[in-house]
Amino acid sequence: MSGKEYTAAIVLAAGSGKRMGSNMKKQFMLLNGRPVIYYSLQAFQSSFVDEIVLVVSPGDVPYCRREIVEKYGFTKVKNIVEGGRERYHSVAAGIDSVKECDYLFIHDGARPMVTRDILDRALVCVREHGACVTGMRVKDTIKIADEQENIVSTPDRNLIWTVQTPQVFEYSLIKEAYGKLLMREQDLQEAGMNITDDAMVVEMLTGHTVKLTEGAYTNIKITTPEDLLAAENFMNSLSFS
Repeated sequence: MSGKEYTAAIVLAAGSGKRMGSNMKKQFMLLNGRPVIYYSLQAFQSSFVDEIVLVVSPGDVPYCRREIVEKYGFTKVKNIVEGGRERYHSVAAGIDSVKECDYLFIHDGARPMVTRDILDRALVCVREHGACVTGMRVKDTIKIADEQENIVSTPDRNLIWTVQTPQVFEYSLIKEAYGKLLMREQDLQEAGMNITDDAMVVEMLTGHTVKLTEGAYTNIKITTPEDLLAAENFMNSLSFS
């Protein structure tokens, strides 16, 4: 692309949230009076990002347009699309819907504590390395176990990170990676491959090295009711809005 750098973001909000123990999807639960998904969208809305694609569960497009995007004035949301069966299907739908750009951020809408500092660090990193994942070094000692829950080894804690989102890539790189993934999907499934994040797709199908950059310990993912309480406490203590 030529001219001004163009940056886009895919925000994923297509999860069912079964582990929340509620009939309401976790992305629509209230967190300090606003839906969980509001905070991720607001972080990108107020940032350098030029365009947002919101990926939601089948049937949720009208609700999200009316009750989230229009209600809160998220003018950078240019498209709302339905996700697929697995997370990577939802990411692929977002990639197909986003305008061609220089860099593409992929973020889980269930991580409401993403901040401008995290986004800024990720942008600097992806400009230099082409593929960048936010995360944090683990605090606890990690044990590798076998199938019988016996300890097999203890890896060096200094080399282990917990991976977060956003994960950020040059647009051409992530588009190539997901194109290859969908072409080889059946073979990968038959081989027992479990695709858990976007970095894995890039590493496995392009061979491109992915760089880690610091996120935040507060950048948690809302998965259980305890996570929702933790996020509320973080927001209140950090005067987060």
